[in-house]
Amino acid sequence: MTINLRKIFNLPGESMPVDVSVEPSELTDIQGYTFATPVNIKGQVYNRAGIVKIKFATEFTLNIICDRCLKEFDRSYSYEFEHIIVKSLSTDNDEYIVADNESIDLKEIAISDLLLQLPSKLLCDENCKGLCMKCGCNLNESQCDCFSS
Repeated sequence: MTINLRKIFNLPGESMPVDVSVEPSELTDIQGYTFATPVNIKGQVYNRAGIVKIKFATEFTLNIICDRCLKEFDRSYSYEFEHIIVKSLSTDNDEYIVADNESIDLKEIAISDLLLQLPSKLLCDENCKGLCMKCGCNLNESQCDCFSS
């Protein structure tokens, strides 16, 4: 969703609500994650004293396979983000979002932000015991005798 910010840039005190959903079918090219629900993005773009900011929250559910025991489960996530938006920059700076032609792609920004927030190791439970390295049984569900002797 491209948002034109010309009016926001030109009028201090101006604001605009944002409310958009990204369907799971639009996210199939993201490797390692399966989205079980749409990513809901809600927030506001505003100009306070000539500084343009966007503040938004994301909510979604992932269908995950545990990295230790390979159990499949769903987990919901919600994150909040805030960025300063500028018309242009003379040098590279990751602290600002550049609005090319006074526009930004909210979906792209939100998906990039949430992917950077997701944990690198996805576990069904923080105390997950995983699988037996010898017989492969799920140690959360049963106990094997592989290493008892």
